[in-house]
Amino acid sequence: MSLTAGIVGLPNVGKSTLFNAITKAGAEMANYPFATIDPNVGMVEVPDKRLARIDELIPAKKIIHTTFEFTDIAGIVKGASKGEGLGNKFLENIRQVDAIIHVVRAFADDEITSVTGTVDPLDDIETINLELVLADLDSINKRYERVKKVARTRDKEAVAELEVLDKIKPALEDGQPVRSLEFDEDQAKIVKGLFLLTAKPVLYVANIAEESMADPDSDQYYQVVRDYAQKEGAQALGISAKTEEEIAELDDDDKKDFLAAEGVSESGLDRLIQASYSLLGLATFFTAGGKETRAWTFKRGMKAPQVAGIIHSDFERGFIRAETVSFADLDHYGSMQAVREAGRLRSEGKEYVVQDGDIIEFRFNV
Repeated sequence: MSLTAGIVGLPNVGKSTLFNAITKAGAEMANYPFATIDPNVGMVEVPDKRLARIDELIPAKKIIHTTFEFTDIAGIVKGASKGEGLGNKFLENIRQVDAIIHVVRAFADDEITSVTGTVDPLDDIETINLELVLADLDSINKRYERVKKVARTRDKEAVAELEVLDKIKPALEDGQPVRSLEFDEDQAKIVKGLFLLTAKPVLYVANIAEESMADPDSDQYYQVVRDYAQKEGAQALGISAKTEEEIAELDDDDKKDFLAAEGVSESGLDRLIQASYSLLGLATFFTAGGKETRAWTFKRGMKAPQVAGIIHSDFERGFIRAETVSFADLDHYGSMQAVREAGRLRSEGKEYVVQDGDIIEFRFNV
């Protein structure tokens, strides 16, 4: 299941540094605007401690993590919606991603140029959000009169779309992102087809100083980002991108020692990857034992045959049932034999909605 989160922000806020830390892909970093022109794309493993425990109880020859894709998009500047900077190209790159990771500078450093001349997280956020709102408004205005004209003929699809546009247009004119509005299921399908930038879910990342890693909430810059995100109903994380890049180069033992010295239990990158994954409503199921124990990504709400199809189309086409145990039950009882004896191994049919942490063996016939 290929979904991607795009890393956006003003120039020189630490987007490419963060991307490097996440993917170890060596994206170009430079202390001048537009060092990133074409987006860099990197695939990362989604950290999941459950895999090691499953392999301990149901041994396999190898373990395979599920993956998630990040795209590093060039810095946006004020006026991007009107073509300033590299304007429309950047906005189109954002249009192609499924979620937005909005990186905000939350550290003071005279050696790193600030395009605004000061460290002001709130102004940075509002600058980017305004450009995305203006770009969406331009898109809606271009479509509005055309759809309105067709709707006068009582075309059902046009009438339905016009109702959605009538809801979106005043919100954008008021500076509100489309994701702040509520839509029913049919309206949501129409919104999805409009490919609006502000309809995408967003995660705010405050790029904080290393000394704030252990307690981001005490950092004055992070507090601004956190409070803004809360008002919008979004999530915020405080991460020191430069430090995380250094941590990413360490082996596992050194990494644990470094984190312990910093007073944190898990890296900011692990938190970011997990938060980005869940931002898109993604979850994980497992197949276990034999050649490999493997984590797979699926969209929450999917039923067993659809999930089986993620492994192979034949699994979905010939689906019979899904032999299922939750990770919690396997972890609790300590073996598949004990799970069976406790009556916790379930045989689920076509209507079963797969849950995060399910360990499944699919039965199929083609």
